This record gives sequence, C-alpha cells and structure tokens, in this order.
Amino acid sequence: MPIIVNLDVMMAKRKMSLNELSEKVGLTLSNLSILKTGKAKAIRFSTLEAICKVLDCQPADILEYREE
Repeated sequence: MPIIVNLDVMMAKRKMSLNELSEKVGLTLSNLSILKTGKAKAIRFSTLEAICKVLDCQPADILEYREE
C-alpha cells in the first residue's frame, strides 16, 4: 500500500505509549494498533484530528505517500 503510517515515529518523538495514546484519543487499543501497524484500510478525519491534537502534529507527520 502506498500510504505509510508513521504513527510509531510520532509516538516515540512525544515519548507516548500506545496505551496512553489510546486513552487520550478515545480509541480501543486494538484499533489503534491496527492503524499503527499499517493494516488499516481507512481512517476517519475525526480520528486523525484527535491523534494530531494529542500528539501536537500535522496529518503529514503521521501519513506519507510513496509510489510503489
């Protein structure tokens, strides 16, 4: 898939665990894990907004497009 999810990079920069992000964003740990591992097929804008707000970042810091 040409969309790369760099959620783990931003979490490391903010020194935030998956559990902590899950609690602050309001997503289940399993759904956040699916997103983090790049297995998600889609993400809602509201979810992306919540993650960006908690991690104090822009969507482009989390999502990256690479041609195959």
